[in-house]
Formats: sequence, structure tokens, C-alpha cells
Amino acid sequence: MATLPNPLPKLATDPSGRTLGLQLPPGRLIDVTDDGPWHEPLLWHADKAAAGGTWKALGTPAARAGLLPVLVDVGGAQGGPVDWRLMPELMSYPGDHDVEELLAEYWEDSAEEELAEEIEPFGFEWPGLAPAGSATADPDTRAAQVADSLAEGTESWFKEPRLALVPARRSADIPAAIGWTGPLNYDNDVARLCTILRSWEDRFGIRVVGLGFDTLVVSVAAPPTTLTDAEALAAEHFAFCPDNITQGSGGLQAYAKDLVGDHTWYFWWD
Repeated sequence: MATLPNPLPKLATDPSGRTLGLQLPPGRLIDVTDDGPWHEPLLWHADKAAAGGTWKALGTPAARAGLLPVLVDVGGAQGGPVDWRLMPELMSYPGDHDVEELLAEYWEDSAEEELAEEIEPFGFEWPGLAPAGSATADPDTRAAQVADSLAEGTESWFKEPRLALVPARRSADIPAAIGWTGPLNYDNDVARLCTILRSWEDRFGIRVVGLGFDTLVVSVAAPPTTLTDAEALAAEHFAFCPDNITQGSGGLQAYAKDLVGDHTWYFWWD
């Protein structure tokens, strides 16, 4: 696998980012992993909380420099990325996995007999991929809108979001690129989940907008518009993150209703 050049080390000698064509506020480079310092920075994040417009003002030019934006929550009980159990050494490459095989594996592992009612109208056999949505906005424009909602506090999921920049090939790869282990009790190789995020990028125009210790927020440019399509997508969400259904909505059909036209997906792993 060819790796992308990491521009972050340049910020060690030029914190403003001018050599990368950026004008960054004060921030910090994170290279701390569960096993100690990594050989290069995994991400940069601002010292101050993000405000409305921050994503577009800083994230858009950063993407041209090879750094993709994401909001990280530093206000949770587990602190920020410097305190998280980042494990980049555990990560494979998202492009090495097949999305249907992964979803079928996760579905079959999670669709247990005692959950028969929760996963209706489906049974214990993987029902297959949901159809692609029709875009209602440009994916990057939608991402900026959702990021502003998180930054301005109109969404309650993040307590203190700060803009971070990550060297990643595409937005879906950001969790694996930093060695994020939010779903550690579900799968310790987050690159496998990033394979699914890549497929959602292609079918639903998602972008990874926010990461907490064990939470993930994505924006959605092409959400399902019918309940039937939403139920098929809800099956994918159950395979991806069963806790959303079993510890949230109470059932896949109820969960699916909220997916119709929804431009923000939130995931949480116990």
C-alpha cells in the first residue's frame, strides 16, 4: 500500500502552516499512542473550541495541502485525542476489505435470537446493501453545515469540539489514519469500519465530521427518501454499530424512520 506524504511534521517548525499555504490558529500536534510516541504526528488540533465557519475557513484550504478536517471532542470524560487510546499499529488498509463481506459478517455476529424483534423486518440472514441515495447538497458543503451545527452547540453530542487536521486519503479513512479505537470492544481494526464509511461516501455522500472518545458523527449529502430504503440502510447501521439500535431507538424500524431525509448520522459504541 502506498502511503501519502504527511505534511504535519512541517507544523513543528512552522506552527502557522504558512509553508503549507495555511493560516492556522495556535494548536498542538498529537503523536501519542497507547504504546508511546508515534514516529510522526497523527493529527493537529486547535487549542480553542471551533466556531461557526471554522470548518470552511480552515478545513477547505487544508484539504488542498493534503490534510482533511474533522472536529474532535476534547470536553468528554475521557479528554481529547492526547488522552485517547490511539493505536495506529493495529490498523489495516480500508481498501483491502470488501464492504458486503464485512457487513454480512457484522450482521451475522450481532443478529442474535434475542434480538429478533429489534431487527424486524429482517431475519438473521444479511439482507444486502441499501440502494444509493440522491444528493440534495454537495457533500463538502453539507459537511461544513453539520460541522457548524456541532461547533455552535445546536447538536448536543459534542461538549467542546475543536478543529483537527489529519493526513488521510479520503474522509472515510480519518479514523484509521489516527488509529482511533472508539469501537475497540466491537472491532479493534477500525480500518474495517472505514471500508464501510468509504461505501457510504460513494452511496450517500457522507463525510466524517466529528470524533469523540467512542463517538462518530458523519454528514450525509444523499440520505434515503423512502422508509423502505431507510430500513435497508438501518440494517447497515445495525451491522456497523449495533448499540445505535439495541441501546438507542429500541428497534430497527423505529430507527429507520429517523433516517429518512436525515443529514447527520451519529454512532456510539459501548
